[in-house]
Amino acid sequence: MNIQNTKMKKIFSFVLVAMFAMSSFAIDRAHTLKVYNWADYIDEEVLKGFPAWYEQMTGEKVEVIYQTFDINESMLTEIEVGHEDYDVICPSEYIIERMLKANLLKKIDKDLIPEEQRYFDNVAPFAVDKFQQMSQTENVSDYTVGYMWGTTGFIYNPEHVDGEDLKSWGALLNPKFEGQIYMKDAFRDVYSVVVLYAYRDEIARGEVTRDELVKTITPERIARVEEVLTAAKDNFAGWEVDFGKEEMTKGKAWMNLSWSGDAQFAIDEAEENGVELKYIVPEEGSNVWFDGWCIPAYAVNTKAATWWINYMCLPENAIKNMEYIGYVSVIATDEVREWADDEDEWDETLDLSYFFGEDATAVHANPVFYADKSTIDRCALMHDAGDMNEELVKMWNRVKGDNLSPTMLAVIGVVVLVVILFALWRVINNRRQLKKQQNRRARR
Repeated sequence: MNIQNTKMKKIFSFVLVAMFAMSSFAIDRAHTLKVYNWADYIDEEVLKGFPAWYEQMTGEKVEVIYQTFDINESMLTEIEVGHEDYDVICPSEYIIERMLKANLLKKIDKDLIPEEQRYFDNVAPFAVDKFQQMSQTENVSDYTVGYMWGTTGFIYNPEHVDGEDLKSWGALLNPKFEGQIYMKDAFRDVYSVVVLYAYRDEIARGEVTRDELVKTITPERIARVEEVLTAAKDNFAGWEVDFGKEEMTKGKAWMNLSWSGDAQFAIDEAEENGVELKYIVPEEGSNVWFDGWCIPAYAVNTKAATWWINYMCLPENAIKNMEYIGYVSVIATDEVREWADDEDEWDETLDLSYFFGEDATAVHANPVFYADKSTIDRCALMHDAGDMNEELVKMWNRVKGDNLSPTMLAVIGVVVLVVILFALWRVINNRRQLKKQQNRRARR
């Protein structure tokens, strides 16, 4: 499955935004749909095809204003503080949970769509059940429909790293990997996997579940995670949001804590460069993450927004999006299973009964895209940190900055020494030049 060139996708998104921005002064909101999505997160043909499909279904015309964001929190601030009137958005699970609590989402009126044209039920029950964990008081499916999902694990270069050494998150502490691990600069994601390692013995004894550990954040648990991360800092080559996978594709890095979708992108890109990469989810478990479509509180064209979400549940669109962006759709129809099941490409069979149904216990599928049931059973949904968010941020800042590792301190010391020596050289050199000028004047 080939992933399109990232640069082309960014150019495409930029051009779309520019085109729509020029015409924004004359927006007819009754026939305009404002979509706010992650950058590089939809197939171009799927996006372009919506207006014609919408007109075919409803008899009405619509223009799509498609804009992108790079950070969940910036999107949330625009809506929560700025009251932006986006009609449909695609936040991550913990932001959906936060927006539900803050009454920032509208219910999706699925009755707007004739029953025979509804495709919402194409979403895997597995995803619906996970989404429901976001609230004990609301039917979460009334407010959001899943889009993409995945796991968190290690991308690694088998030329330098034995996969056996990565079966535990304890690999973060392995002295073999000093200065060789790129860490994701995403404190929630990192916390939610490291806490499973920090409490691995308690999990084994049945004293606490993975779901409890990831959902309920306490000062003690934060301290245990901080202890692990601080002890591992000598092994970290850097903190990254996006460039880690690029380093991996060029063979410049050994390991990267990464999301499965980024891992698939890196594996495909690396293959073109003659570099082999693999992906693994350690045995203590991981987080399973989701992004989903929602209609925010200040949306205007909720009818078109509902049809957009329905359109994204079509299996042919799910397949196009997966092939284009490299992430995995929550759509679990027979068409998607047939697309995923490729015996010629994948020797290994996976138990995907949790996703495609009871008869999907031996599917020849990409293990990066679709984790085996044995892996998923060890994964927990990431949640909004609520009142503990500030404490998590403080811990993260201490790990990244205040508690610098000896290696980083040495690097900083060398840099400071070089700057001082350079400054002294400049002073001495300037004095010599001045003395030469004075001598020349004296000779005249």
